[in-house]
Amino acid sequence: MKAISQDALGGPDVLRLVELDRPEPGPTEVLVRVRAAGLNPTDWKTRATGGLLGTPPPFVLGWELSGEVVASGVGQVLHKPGDEVFGLLRYPQGHGAFAEYVTAPSRHFVRKPAGLDHVHAAGLPLAALTAWQALVDVAGVREGHRVLVHAAAGGVGHLAVQIAKARGAHVIGTASAAKHAFLRGLGADELVDYRAHDFAEVVRDVDVVLESVGGDYGPRSLRTLRPGGTMISLALSRMEPELHERAAGLGIRSEAMLVEPDHAALRAIAALAAAGRLRVSVAAVLPLEEAAKAHEMGETGRTTGKIVLTVGD
Repeated sequence: MKAISQDALGGPDVLRLVELDRPEPGPTEVLVRVRAAGLNPTDWKTRATGGLLGTPPPFVLGWELSGEVVASGVGQVLHKPGDEVFGLLRYPQGHGAFAEYVTAPSRHFVRKPAGLDHVHAAGLPLAALTAWQALVDVAGVREGHRVLVHAAAGGVGHLAVQIAKARGAHVIGTASAAKHAFLRGLGADELVDYRAHDFAEVVRDVDVVLESVGGDYGPRSLRTLRPGGTMISLALSRMEPELHERAAGLGIRSEAMLVEPDHAALRAIAALAAAGRLRVSVAAVLPLEEAAKAHEMGETGRTTGKIVLTVGD
């Protein structure tokens, strides 16, 4: 099968198209023919530094995908050959979606809604599950909550805005002014141009902050939260112990999380997408062979929504 691999850490130029053996599904696993795979910041960070993998190259990146079930391992009963599914591979160890075929536990996938094409389905799993697990599972966002979403026009951010709105929250987003119209179209109630204003000076009394930028965004975000509020950080850094200590002193819950496969949450996400209440914005679609170009685009940090690779016809 064709796949995008790398023999060394480095820039996009280390990515190359290779031929690998097609994997075989183990017990309770499925073999999926990949039709599209989404890109996320973790892909270019892992390509450059190894990220959280803890193993050297060669490896095939990619964690989220949409495709068709081809075969099953022993004991797998959830999906049948020909089923169109989308899902998230185990993060970070389960990478491998930038290829024609991939294997994973069957419950890492759910049926793709009929009205959702493979490109848009592939852009959902990692980003939407990150937002869902942070906002719903960790913070328990509900009607009446005030939620601050940083980098609201990004891959996770624009889906978090919609998930929070679906839960009945009042949503405040930080983004450049050029992206405000896009975010209002997704339901954002208030927007802060981070280039013109310090969000920590204009946002107050929020219940939940979803922080994905890193740097000083965490400490500054504490000033926006009311006592008893929750901040979820998606940017793991050396500041975390100090940040947790400062948050505790203010009566604020502070959590740092990584996404993981979740069959029940993915079904809820699929239901929202099928109902038209969750839409992934696709900034660019490129063929698998142009993975390096896709990485270059993603690393600019200027894309709105997701970049997706198509695999095969």
